[in-house]
Amino acid sequence: MREVCVFDVNETLLDLGAMDPHFERIFGDRQVRRLWFGQLLQSALVSTVTGVYIDFGRIGMAALDMTAERAGVRLTDDDRDAVREQMTHLPPHPEVAGALGRLRDAGARLASLTNSTLRVAEAQLGNAGIVDLFEQVLSADMVRRLKPAPEPYRMAAEQLGVGLAEVRLVAAHSWDVAGALRAGCAAAFVARPGAVLDPLFERPDIVGADLDVVADQVLARS
Repeated sequence: MREVCVFDVNETLLDLGAMDPHFERIFGDRQVRRLWFGQLLQSALVSTVTGVYIDFGRIGMAALDMTAERAGVRLTDDDRDAVREQMTHLPPHPEVAGALGRLRDAGARLASLTNSTLRVAEAQLGNAGIVDLFEQVLSADMVRRLKPAPEPYRMAAEQLGVGLAEVRLVAAHSWDVAGALRAGCAAAFVARPGAVLDPLFERPDIVGADLDVVADQVLARS
């Protein structure tokens, strides 16, 4: 059976560290980028749990406003535009293109699945130079429910014409892995620096420090 690997995008494939200079300029501390992204994820989870759909881009800008308010920083429109624009021009982590290429050359089917809108996802992967490695670019916006709700994972399986159990979600986020496993998918965790699995939830059968290590394990299993 051909492996069907569905990849999260932000942090899993693309390096959010490219945004640090903007946060250093705006807040005087590049580490604030992590606080902002954490707030973005928290707000996205609240949207999902409460059943009020808000697209990921709007959540990101609201999270930026919240982060600035906490820090006592006055944002300008140029600040918001710079952060929004940088999100579509994130570089891939160094090993990503090679690892994806090895998986595809070995016969795996590759797709992406992100909470970002389809327009943003296509721009991100295109600007990163890796969009052509994917059979499909998919967005949770297509079902108006953000991961880790089950609907995006189900949609990915339907779009790829396979059962949920045949899909392996690859992500650097514990919550994304937990959502995929709960929905009935397999999963793989990319343990980027600072990323750890939540011990309260099922552990995926593949864990690696980067996408090369994860790809090695996927290929070994197939």
